[in-house]
Amino acid sequence: MKNIFAVNTNTYHGFTVDEALEGIAAAGFKYLELAAVRGWTEHTMPDMDEAELTRIQEKMKDLGLECAAVSGHCNLTDKDRLNDFRANMKLASRFGAKYIISSTGEAHFGKNEEFTDEVLIRNIKALVPDLEANDLILGIEIHGEYGTGESIDKIVNGVGSPRVGINYDTANVVFYGGKSPNEDVKTCVNNVNFVHLKDKVGFDKVWNFPAIGKGELDLPGFINYVTQHGYQGPFSIEIEHTQEFTMREKAAGDIDFVNQVLKDSYTYLKQNDLL
Repeated sequence: MKNIFAVNTNTYHGFTVDEALEGIAAAGFKYLELAAVRGWTEHTMPDMDEAELTRIQEKMKDLGLECAAVSGHCNLTDKDRLNDFRANMKLASRFGAKYIISSTGEAHFGKNEEFTDEVLIRNIKALVPDLEANDLILGIEIHGEYGTGESIDKIVNGVGSPRVGINYDTANVVFYGGKSPNEDVKTCVNNVNFVHLKDKVGFDKVWNFPAIGKGELDLPGFINYVTQHGYQGPFSIEIEHTQEFTMREKAAGDIDFVNQVLKDSYTYLKQNDLL
């Protein structure tokens, strides 16, 4: 049985949740990762009106979409943010997700963050009972200060829970860690429980994350390696385009561009017999 392929709605940063759901379904995908990242992509949030959350659930059902994960990034080094993450867990449970994703710090615009392995391990251990209560698996994303799978592997081993593993982001390891995903993953493959499948142009810190298959990463090789080593979790496609496109106010025609990029990604995966 092949792994499922989802789409992170952060691909539609700057667009409405309805535009994201419609674009994902139109491209041919059946699973998604809902973005619930405060101050960044707030497609679903735990403090949304009850009627709106229900409406989103009904729209997903009408479009034939299932929620595989919630991207609920919070600063896990900050004890005061742990309750926010607990609220995101309840949101994930409500939507029927099996996975919840977070980076170690804020996904974007984090300030005055203090990163130590000991603090992270202690705070994540405190979240394990909540993961159990909501029947969720936490994937810690390669991002920021923890820019390689190898660095997060130490945190996961320190926590020592089967409910905590690595969300391996194939492009972030290049952008933040300066490593090739196909090499770095060999250091931590046994602890990978979720994958952000993201392409990249250039082995540098330039924000350029195009359609799957349009960048320079050997993603079929990566998929082949991790699945041969027992990975059975989802591959969640995340396309973050260029910094200029992502950060600016969206204009007429932009939604058509994003929809086409996602369709191109679907076609690439089909042509490579991955879907």
